[in-house]
Amino acid sequence: MSKDFIPPKPMARADKVSILTHIRLFRKDIFASQPAKLYRAWMAEFRLPFFKSYFINDPTLVDHILNKDPDNFPKSEIIKGALYTLLGDSVFVTNGEIWKRQRRIIDPAFEGGRLRDVFPSMLDAGQAAVARLDGLADGRSVEIEEQASQMAADIIFRTLFSIPITDDIAKQVFDKFREYQRTQPLLNIASFLKTPKWIPRLQSRRTHQTSADIRALLTQLTQDRFAQIKAGTAPDDLATKIMTTKDPITGVMFSPDEMVDQVAIFFLAGHETSASALAWTLYLLAVDQGTQDRVAAEVMGIDELSFANLSKLRFTRDVFREALRLYPPVPMMIRETLQPERFREREIKVGSQIVLSPWHIQRHERLWDRPDVFDPDRWKTDETRACARKAYMPFSSGQRVCTGAGFAMIEGVLMLAMIVRAFKLEPSGKAPVPVAHLTVRSKDGIHLKLTKRDVGTS
Repeated sequence: MSKDFIPPKPMARADKVSILTHIRLFRKDIFASQPAKLYRAWMAEFRLPFFKSYFINDPTLVDHILNKDPDNFPKSEIIKGALYTLLGDSVFVTNGEIWKRQRRIIDPAFEGGRLRDVFPSMLDAGQAAVARLDGLADGRSVEIEEQASQMAADIIFRTLFSIPITDDIAKQVFDKFREYQRTQPLLNIASFLKTPKWIPRLQSRRTHQTSADIRALLTQLTQDRFAQIKAGTAPDDLATKIMTTKDPITGVMFSPDEMVDQVAIFFLAGHETSASALAWTLYLLAVDQGTQDRVAAEVMGIDELSFANLSKLRFTRDVFREALRLYPPVPMMIRETLQPERFREREIKVGSQIVLSPWHIQRHERLWDRPDVFDPDRWKTDETRACARKAYMPFSSGQRVCTGAGFAMIEGVLMLAMIVRAFKLEPSGKAPVPVAHLTVRSKDGIHLKLTKRDVGTS
C-alpha cells in the first residue's frame, strides 16, 4: 500500500446554497451540509433562521473556548434538545455547577488504578469477540460495524455492571441502542428552537419509543445495583464505584434517577463512540495490508496481552490514534456564548452558536501534512506531535475532555491487538461512505472478509 493511501471522505456541498437546501442537506447528514472550504478556513459564519453560528478551526480560538475560558462557552442547548429524551440531565449535556458536581463524582471511577482493575473484564470481552468472529472467519463478507458494536457493548456491560452482553437485559439494551442510533441524528432541526422541555421536540415516534425502552431497562439495572449495594453484595465494578462515591464538596451521592441519566451516557459514549473508532480502524487495516502486517508482528512479539504489555504496542497505538484523527467518533461539538466576544475581527453576540469540529480541524489543510492520508508513522515525528497539541481532539479538550478517554485508548488498542492476532482482514465490496449519525458511521456498513491467521507466519 502506498504511503498516500487516502481513505473514504464525505462529499462536500457547494460553497453557496440556499437556506432551504442547507437545511435539507443537514437533515440528511451533517457532513452533506458542509462546504469544502471548511477544511481550509480558520473561521466561517453561517446564518440560519433562528441564530448565527460560527464554525471555528483557528487553534488559538479553539484553545480559548475549550481551555482558557470554558465556563463562558457552555454546551449548547441544541445538543440537549436533540438527545434529552434519552440522556436526560446526564454529564454529557449539563453545564455549570450541576456538571461540575457530576464530574466530581464520576471522574474517580476512571482514574489510572481503576483502569487496571477493569482490564480483565475488557480481556474477557475481547476473547468472547474473537470466539464469535471465529465462526465468521471463512472468507465471507462480515458487516464489521455490527460486530464492533457488540464488542464495545459487551465491554461496557462487563466493566460497568459485571454482566456480559449475553445477559438478557444487556442484550435488550444493546438491540434498542442499535435501533436508536439509526433513528436519531446528532442534531435535529426542531432543536434549533429554544423551547421548554415539555414542548414536543418533533422527534419520530420510533425515536421516542426506543428512548423510553432503553431508559426503562437501564432503570431496572440501576435499581438492582442499588439493592445489591444496600445488601452488601454488589461487585466492585464501575457502577458500584460511581454509585457509592460522594461529592467531595457536598457529601451527596447520585440519586437513582440521576444515576440512570449517567448510565445512559456511559453506554452511549462508551458503546457508540468505541464501536465507531474500532470499525473504522479495522477497515483501514483491511485496506492497508502492510500496516496490518506490522500490527500483527508487533502483537506476536509480546508474550501475553496484559495491562503492562499494552505499553509495548506503540505502533498499534499509533494506528488507533491515526484512525481517530481521520474518523473522530463525535464529529462536531457545539458551544454557546454567554458574553460578547470578538473572534478574528468579528463581533460575536451573546447566544451565538460556536461549532468546533474535530472532523475538520483534524483534516485541516493548513495544519496537517497530507491531512487526508492514512499514515500511522506520522505520529513518530515532532511535527505531528506539535500539531496534535493544538489540532487533535477526538476526546475534546480542557475541563470537558471525555472522562473515559484513557478507558477508550486501552480498549481500542486491546481489541485491535486481539482481532489482528487472530484474523487476517481484507475489504469486501464497495468502500464505505462516512455519515454523521450519533457518531461517524458508514452509510451502508463496513464490510470485511476475515480469515484465520497462521500465527507461524506473522
